Amino acid sequence: MCGLLTSANLVGSATAWAHPHSFIDLNTTFVAENQRLTGLKMVWTMDEITSADLLYDAENAQADSEIWKKLAAEVMANVLGQHYFTEVYRDEKPVKYINLPSEYNLSRKGHQAVLEFVLPFAEPQPLTGKPFVISTYDPSYFVDMAYPDGAALNLSESMKENCKVSLYTPAPNATLQTYALSLDKSDAPPEDMELGQQFAQRVTLQCQ
Repeated sequence: MCGLLTSANLVGSATAWAHPHSFIDLNTTFVAENQRLTGLKMVWTMDEITSADLLYDAENAQADSEIWKKLAAEVMANVLGQHYFTEVYRDEKPVKYINLPSEYNLSRKGHQAVLEFVLPFAEPQPLTGKPFVISTYDPSYFVDMAYPDGAALNLSESMKENCKVSLYTPAPNATLQTYALSLDKSDAPPEDMELGQQFAQRVTLQCQ
């Protein structure tokens, strides 16, 4: 099971017997300071079934209660255990980041759980030069993590004049899609298959 959801028992949907079993809508804002990219502010909105399981113990708790704080810490720890489920590359080399978010928060929006956090780079990166390529995905494809559209990618004010961001969504062939649908809840694809990566979107940031 995806590390993000190890505390949740996913149950009872029509799609529960095929990968993916859970869905997260992504939203990212690029954070820059002094013409350097310092990190990514991410907002992950989970589907209602996943949210119901995840937030079961916090149903009647106040937003600032210890229950919410503990739950937020558990979810964030699982995300960190998978390196934020995020890869950042520049000039085909990985951009390193700090394995502790500079801030994070878990909240409820209607019937959906929303995780917000800032992924800080280990070293600020000059905006100009080679493009940044970012992918966020669950390697097992147990969870589908995707941007609804390009409007879910945001530039900070200082970047809007000189930077452009684009979103590429792959179209895996029918054989791969059929294989993913054939996996039930207890199945996991071979690691070397990199199933999740084959469905992963690619975000490109280019600044002049």
